[in-house]
Amino acid sequence: MVEQMTSTKIEAKNTVDPIWQAMRQDAEHWLVEETALASWLQTAVLEQNSFQTALAFLLSAKLGSSEINPLSLYQILYEPISQDLDIIESARADLSATYERDPACNSYLEPFIFYKGYQAVQAYRIAHWMWHQGRKTLAQYIQSRVSETFQVDIHPAAKIGKGIMLDHATGVVIGETAILGDSVSLLHGVTLGGTGKDRGDRHPKIGTGTMIGAGAAVLGNITVGNCCRIGAGSVVVKDVPDNTSVAGIPAIEIGESLCDQPAMSMDQKF
Repeated sequence: MVEQMTSTKIEAKNTVDPIWQAMRQDAEHWLVEETALASWLQTAVLEQNSFQTALAFLLSAKLGSSEINPLSLYQILYEPISQDLDIIESARADLSATYERDPACNSYLEPFIFYKGYQAVQAYRIAHWMWHQGRKTLAQYIQSRVSETFQVDIHPAAKIGKGIMLDHATGVVIGETAILGDSVSLLHGVTLGGTGKDRGDRHPKIGTGTMIGAGAAVLGNITVGNCCRIGAGSVVVKDVPDNTSVAGIPAIEIGESLCDQPAMSMDQKF
């Protein structure tokens, strides 16, 4: 199967890619340190010719199933990755965001290979592309596989910016009409959901630079402004102004957010 996948790869442009170079260097070091992972690191990183092919390979290996085998899924996933530059630019921005914000992360390769939050967002980006190409059934299939595999449920119609970090990620739910700006951080158990059975525009809009703490629920067609902090376990059901901290059930304003970019500082003390 590896040889078949390799034969489907398209040669990447001959450009300098510092993130990809750093990932390859780390893979070489890890291979020496832990020989049990040598075959996986060779296949997933060192035998790939670009960040793009590595991403398609990784996601197809994770999400392949009896319905669509990894080789067939690789070919499906590589199409949008190779055609839409925004997907790969967003994937790089998300990788950098995770590396910069997560104190447990020591390299670019760690989130790429091991962090299901990062992987789930990249699979969403591909499903989102397919949704807007009219391939909604396939997009929903990918959503379903992501939910089963990573315990993250992101509707392919949701609109999500760049530089997104899903920390830990288990239990994150993002509804169909939700919108996230750039540089948003979500911790595990966050729900961006509706409030009932109403159709139409029914999910939250989250501003740039906002951080939403673990277990928080933001419900309904409301707006959380730029650079806000949502306390862990809070239930937010009304608009939140820019640069504001809220917490509680229901959430109430408790002051300014105290920093320019809460999503960057990840300070969860209120």
